[in-house]
Formats: sequence, structure tokens, C-alpha cells
Amino acid sequence: MTYPDINPIALDLGFIQIYWYGIMYLLAFLSAYLLANHRTKQLDNWHKEQIEDLIFYGAIGVVVGGRLGYILFYNLSAFVADPLSVFAVQNGGMSFHGGFLGVAFSMWLFNRKYNKTFFSTMDFVAPLVPLGLGFGRLGNFINSELWGKVTTSPFGMFIQEQGVTRYPSQLYEAFLEGFILFVILWIFSNKSRAPMTISALFLIFYGLFRFVIEFVRVPDVQLGYLAFDWLTMGQLLSLPMVVLGVILLLKANKK
Repeated sequence: MTYPDINPIALDLGFIQIYWYGIMYLLAFLSAYLLANHRTKQLDNWHKEQIEDLIFYGAIGVVVGGRLGYILFYNLSAFVADPLSVFAVQNGGMSFHGGFLGVAFSMWLFNRKYNKTFFSTMDFVAPLVPLGLGFGRLGNFINSELWGKVTTSPFGMFIQEQGVTRYPSQLYEAFLEGFILFVILWIFSNKSRAPMTISALFLIFYGLFRFVIEFVRVPDVQLGYLAFDWLTMGQLLSLPMVVLGVILLLKANKK
């Protein structure tokens, strides 16, 4: 396969440029909104006003948490040298794990407003997230960023600009963390489940998928491998998700 070298600018109106990456974020939030409205048909304790607030709180959590998470986990030295770099979003830099923590905090604020329990909200939100993750990874692919390792495998993709063949790890993540995780959670959540179980499955499967894909993904150049010439920051941050997911699952089943 050959990388199609897609123009990251979807539409240039002269006075403004619309980027594919921004469109992917828009599709992510739109898909979450549509799926949430569909889920309300199965649940009596959710209504339209709550869904609109839920998406708003979630969007803020994703953007703020994702940016701060990237600075904290992946580029702290640059922030220490120049604190204003946190606002340099035009240079890229978003972290899923930071976004995840941001959403968890924003959902805590949402629950305070609507008097809901944390896991009742997180169990509702979990199936809405994977498609958005998939759209985000497609945005990475269009931007030609976060490539995998150089390979001679037929599963690789030749990048003319670089003159090498690499694993399209963005597409692997879009498929596993996006489509497959969505199918698992959506089917599982179609029936009434014990509290925490849907959230637990999200944590377990996302953590496992991300951990595996990191073996073919190139780590951030400013960090490299953390240990053993293979352990990455992405793997280090994903392991606690799997452990926490297993604990929640065991706790839910015990109850």
C-alpha cells in the first residue's frame, strides 16, 4: 500500500482554512451526541437537556485534559522551558490518557449538577467514546503523524515523502480502539448490566489494544523508550487502565 498523501486542509476559503483534523473532532462529538440520544430511548433517567450538557462537558474535558495530559506525560521539559507552550496547539500534541482524565473530571462536575452517580454516568458514556477515538486516529492518518515502525511487512504502507514503508499504526488504532471497541461496548450495553461493568470493559479493552499497538508504533522522539528498549509511555499509562478495569469488573460481579 502507498500512503495517498492527503492534503490536511479540507477547505481553503482564503480568509479561513478548515482542516480535516478539526472535522474529525467534529464528527467525534457528533457521533457521541447521536449515539447518546439513541441510548436515551433505552433508559428512562436521561433526557435531551442532559445529553446536550453531557456532550458540552465531555468536549471541554477532552480538549483541556488532552492538551494538559500531553504536556504532563509527553513534553513536560518543553513546558518548564516555556510555560506558554501549553497554548501552542497549532504545533499539535494531544494525549488520550489526559483526555480520559479530563472527561472523568468533567463528568464529576456534570454529576454534581444533575445529581447522578459517577459510574452511572461513565457506564452511559463509555459506548459513546470509541467511534470518536476512531475519527481522531483517522485525523492522525490524514496529518501523516504518529506512524509506526519501518517494516517490510505487506501490512506496511509506503510513504513517498519519507521514502520508507511503515506500519500505519493510526489505522490499527482506528480499527481496534475505534470500531472493534465500539462493537464490543455497544452490544454489551444493549442489555441491563451491573454498575461499573461497562466502564470496566472500556478500561480493559482500550488498555489492551493500546498496549499491543504500541509495539509497532514509534514513541515520541523527545521520550523514546522508557525501559527494556520497548516500553513506551503509552504502554505505561495503559497498564493501570487494565488493572483498574479488572478490579472494577471483579467488584461489580462480587456485588
